[in-house]
Amino acid sequence: MSSMPNRKSFYLNILITLRRPRFMIVVGLIAGLLGGLAAVLLKNTVWLTHYMLTYWFNSSSENYLYLAYPFIGIVLTIVFVRFVVKDDISHGISRILYAMSRNKSKLATHHTYSSLIASTLTVGFGGSVGLEAPIVLTGSSIGSNLGKWLRLSPQKTKLLIACGSAGAIAGIFKAPIAAVIFALEVLMLDLTMASLVPLLISAVTGATVAYFLQGRSVLFNFDLTSSFSMYNIPWYIVLGIFTGFVSLYFIRASGWIEGKFDKWQKPLLKAMTGGLILGLLIFLFPSLYGEGYDTLRSILNSKGTDILHHSFFHSIDSSAWVFMCYLLLILFFKVTAMSVTLGSGGIGGVFAPSLFMGGISGYFVAIVLNTLGIANVPEINFTLAGMAGIMAGVMHAPLTAIFLIAEITGGYQFFIPLIITSTLSYFTIIYFEPHSLYTKNLAKRGELLTHHKDKSVLTLMRVSKLIETNFNSIHLEANLGELVKVISLSSRNFFPVLDEHNVLQGIVVLEDIRQQMFRPELYETVFVKDIMRPPGEFVEDNEPMEDAVNKFRTSDSYNLPVQHQGKYVGFISRANVFSAYRKIMKHTSEF
Repeated sequence: MSSMPNRKSFYLNILITLRRPRFMIVVGLIAGLLGGLAAVLLKNTVWLTHYMLTYWFNSSSENYLYLAYPFIGIVLTIVFVRFVVKDDISHGISRILYAMSRNKSKLATHHTYSSLIASTLTVGFGGSVGLEAPIVLTGSSIGSNLGKWLRLSPQKTKLLIACGSAGAIAGIFKAPIAAVIFALEVLMLDLTMASLVPLLISAVTGATVAYFLQGRSVLFNFDLTSSFSMYNIPWYIVLGIFTGFVSLYFIRASGWIEGKFDKWQKPLLKAMTGGLILGLLIFLFPSLYGEGYDTLRSILNSKGTDILHHSFFHSIDSSAWVFMCYLLLILFFKVTAMSVTLGSGGIGGVFAPSLFMGGISGYFVAIVLNTLGIANVPEINFTLAGMAGIMAGVMHAPLTAIFLIAEITGGYQFFIPLIITSTLSYFTIIYFEPHSLYTKNLAKRGELLTHHKDKSVLTLMRVSKLIETNFNSIHLEANLGELVKVISLSSRNFFPVLDEHNVLQGIVVLEDIRQQMFRPELYETVFVKDIMRPPGEFVEDNEPMEDAVNKFRTSDSYNLPVQHQGKYVGFISRANVFSAYRKIMKHTSEF
């Protein structure tokens, strides 16, 4: 009997120990290890699926199975999600950001495996999306559930989410530096020593797992034969602006297409339509099949014309101008293929499509410049810079783009062009789109945490949690005598005036009627509606706290009325808002 308390005390001591800051390094290492293993597993299952479906294709002619594979993959994905997972697992990175902002860093347990299976079915059968968002969601879920199991605070669990995602990114790309920057830049983790050390450990662990299981080769093996030339800087500037506008097209077009699919209520109809469109596009442009990394490898190994293989256009005269038109069509339809895949029910991310479109963009600009005789620029270098440019624009993450391209290509000597292109692409798109593809919808709903500490704290606050309801109300048609009776039972100094529909019509302030309330002869002749003040600005109970704070500032009021669908609910006060703000600020600053 005495062993039970001892055992319970033993486990309790373990939990207490693991909550100490230095042990976050150990837990971060575990999250990175599991994230790296998940990345390797996903990468190999997708490769095996893709290989089994296409290894026997005839490289000299188009294959009509391209019409069927994407539809089959989307249908299998929908069946798995609807009948096995029974939850929405799309838009993985947006889901992580929401969990960190609004759900106390909690991610459902099924995310540790559901995205792996669903994205394998989608991408392995040719869905034109990437594996990075699903693997980031998987790694983040591993971290979140580790935090839940260890009963850690939401802030420490957020760190484990970042550690899991960093391990997954490092595992899939073998790029630990880019993985750390991704967690800081895209997941918007605060940069402190308490967070940086576990993050570095998890990223290195994820990359080490990948190296151990898959060898030392990077994602794109090639020889960078042309070094950086100062004379090409103006053309990298042109490429940066071009990739910025392509990124704008990427974000706007994908949002529009997915929005159209979201309006359809019948999953089978969406799958059939999406599968048909996607199959047709892949039949015409086989390089749209799957992630598209094979196409980028061909370009980086000076075999760009190989992308015509399997294509309907393989027999057409492959002059430079025809080839440039073909590249433009690929650039245009890649967004359609990606959006159709996601909109019709497929699971994947935009990481790989942004790299693909960036590579095609850089390659296209280089061919145009060389063909027209405007300049003689290295096509491989421009392909790399274009990859960084589109990623920086679509994800609003120029640092992640710079270090990722450098790490996955081994092109560290190419930093200056990567910086120029990425920065200009970012500044081009930021003028039109202040938020990335991941954060756009969250920002619209006021649910996005950012590196701006004040805005992040306000995002974590909710109007509905701060409403005070202990106010005695009075009816609009009541007289002064009835009001005095209400005042005698109240501890507050102002009183909401409501009509028969519970709609706030005004406010009676005690100091306004102090003299009248001691004159009984006025009780029957003076009415509430004649002595009340206008209600001023209203706050909705689901309104973003930042908007509510702005209303406090512009109205100079100490209390603001809150309503729900036009009905009076209560008031929020400056004092309560400030107290909640300080409490959350202190909590989010601690690890």
